[in-house]
Amino acid sequence: MMKWIRLDLQYFSGDKTEKATPKKRQDAKQKGQVAKSQDINTAIGLLAVFMFLSFGTSFIGPHLFGILRHSFQDYMLMDLTENNIHKIVVELLKEIAYIIGPILAVALFAGIASNFAQVGFIFTSETMQPKLEKIDPIKGFKRIFSMRSVMELLKSILKIAFVGTVTFFVLWRRMNDVLSLSYKSIGDSLSIIGSLTLQMGFAASIALLFLAILDYLYQRYEYEKNLRMSKQDIKDEYKNSEGDPLIKSKIKQRQREMAMRRMMQEVPKADVIITNPTHYAICLKYDENERDAPFVIAKGVDYVAQKIKMIANEHEIMMIENRPLARSLYDQVEIGDTIPEEFFKAVAEILAYVYRIKNKI
Repeated sequence: MMKWIRLDLQYFSGDKTEKATPKKRQDAKQKGQVAKSQDINTAIGLLAVFMFLSFGTSFIGPHLFGILRHSFQDYMLMDLTENNIHKIVVELLKEIAYIIGPILAVALFAGIASNFAQVGFIFTSETMQPKLEKIDPIKGFKRIFSMRSVMELLKSILKIAFVGTVTFFVLWRRMNDVLSLSYKSIGDSLSIIGSLTLQMGFAASIALLFLAILDYLYQRYEYEKNLRMSKQDIKDEYKNSEGDPLIKSKIKQRQREMAMRRMMQEVPKADVIITNPTHYAICLKYDENERDAPFVIAKGVDYVAQKIKMIANEHEIMMIENRPLARSLYDQVEIGDTIPEEFFKAVAEILAYVYRIKNKI
């Protein structure tokens, strides 16, 4: 009993204990509310850039050394004039574009790919719409000192500590090479520095990617938690999408009433009404120009049957009592359908009797 009471109280308290419905997820996605981690983008971008640098040194090296060579051999010996400065700036910008352009392209492609892998393709302007609550100092103060902000601070400290430890470990392993740089030539020193930079970059990227995966799982958990719905929310959503059951029942009732009125308007056109005498009433009509056999234009039981009989009396339509035939026709024939062949003989005898009474034969 107590368990039932707790469940009942939980239902009416509005606790969000149910998983989000597909409609709720779709609405959240259209508003730009998705589960994603910015650290995934950063980690994959860094990893892609360092991979490009490790394989693209043959492309970047000649341009970089070309800039240094021209700077020391040509640019430093040129006169400081307006034309010379313009020429130097244009040439340097071209060389820098050759170096940085591919790196930026790789970073851009990696960022797009990582975003698409997390949330797919989404186009929405909801997040770009101006909202006054974003500049509300009270709400801003609450956001700064919220639990989410504390968690973000702890995550940032963890990332700095973890990535810093990994890169320091890589640097510690190459400490002898670092200490020997003062005894190396410029070429060897640059080679050692470049190799050490790539190793530290790869280690930092992999460490950040590991943390980013954990952060994505946490963001996924928070996203699912925020999307949870109460039983009342699900009920309201169903009402909004499918329609209020009360309104739907009223619509169906109105439709039944309209169908009933249309059916009652057809009763005066009947040739005969077969009854059982109090519960069933079946209206039959035969028109050799329209159909080959009689067909049902109206039928009903109980109150509807009494209504049909009342209209039949008003229009002097004959009513024939035949209990088995009335029940069989009601169960097997729908309004507008031709009667089955098994009823032809019984109905023909009734119509012949009716026509004979009305002097139609």
